[in-house]
Amino acid sequence: MRKSLLALAVAAFGIGTSEFIIMGLLPDLSHSLHVSIPKAGVLVSAYALSVTFGSPLVALLLARTERKRAMLILMGIFVAGNLLCALAPNYELLLCARVLTALCHGAFFGIGSIVATRLVPYEQRTQAVTLMFSGLTIANVLGVPAGTALGQAFGWRAAFFALIPVGLVAMAALYRMVPEQQAESIVLKHEFRAVVRPQVQLVLTLSTVSSVALFCTFTYIAPMLEAVTHLTPHAVTWVLVLFGISITVGNLLGGRLGDWKPMPLVLGGLAALIAIHLAMPIAMPHVVSAVVLVFVWGMVHFGAIAPLQSRIVEQAKGAPNLAATLNQGAFNLGNALGASLGGLVLAAGYGYMRLPIASAVVMTLCLAAGVVTVMIERRDERAFGAQR
Repeated sequence: MRKSLLALAVAAFGIGTSEFIIMGLLPDLSHSLHVSIPKAGVLVSAYALSVTFGSPLVALLLARTERKRAMLILMGIFVAGNLLCALAPNYELLLCARVLTALCHGAFFGIGSIVATRLVPYEQRTQAVTLMFSGLTIANVLGVPAGTALGQAFGWRAAFFALIPVGLVAMAALYRMVPEQQAESIVLKHEFRAVVRPQVQLVLTLSTVSSVALFCTFTYIAPMLEAVTHLTPHAVTWVLVLFGISITVGNLLGGRLGDWKPMPLVLGGLAALIAIHLAMPIAMPHVVSAVVLVFVWGMVHFGAIAPLQSRIVEQAKGAPNLAATLNQGAFNLGNALGASLGGLVLAAGYGYMRLPIASAVVMTLCLAAGVVTVMIERRDERAFGAQR
């Protein structure tokens, strides 16, 4: 079981590195391809939107495919996409290659979540999913900084070439270590009926809105730390590494606690995040308090959100592939919307310290959605008990 989860984590590491590495390479890409920084930034939003809208279609196409084979196909898309990125002669073809690479993202995490939950006893399902997702969080600690450094030293193409052996190792690990799992037969009408259930839609809403709150502030954390906390760019890099460590810790803690009391953990975490965002304007001008708060922020956010992926698999029993993939799409949609919201706040002239206030407002909406989710679940439990 642990070897199987390790194989899933290696694949998640590669996919996570491929998603976020582009942010550190934007200046080099802009110069090399003769485009502006904002135009180069479209590579980030195009990837996120491809995950949001393209991955569910891929998940449906692979819904009847044996799950191990489906994951191997998706990692094949990952390898091909990164090879095309490395060889792209111009901006337009690089954009197309990024869109192609993103198609494997949501579908892999969706199918991988189901595989992970089937490998362990029912009471350990959240731990299994978070062990797989630990590859994604470790990508932010090791993969993205290493890939960025490689790209800055040898050119941005080298960073994409380096991802190809990662994908091949992941494919070999999946082939050798993950047992076959037959996919359930599906009917499209039943798939859509399962994902439009209020419980499933509310979990998707939680994923989207919490991601909006995170990226409204986190997208601009580097210039915030430089302008408000007065850290050097080198020091900012180490703070971001610390943030990566914190989300890894939070992800693992959330996995262990999520099998115990999932929704109380989510609601308590969301309330804590509102307080953390409101404290940022006070803490960020001071180095020690800023660093401590950034660490706590990452740990609490990913600890509170970790149970949602396994929860959506549970809630959408009739369409686990599609629902788990949609949850990844919801996160990436929140990524794009949060960055846009933060940009609007800054464009309106409100300054960096208004970003966490905006995040706190969004997180309050997320907490309200969480309370509604719990109320609906309790109502359904009472109705089920009455029928028995």
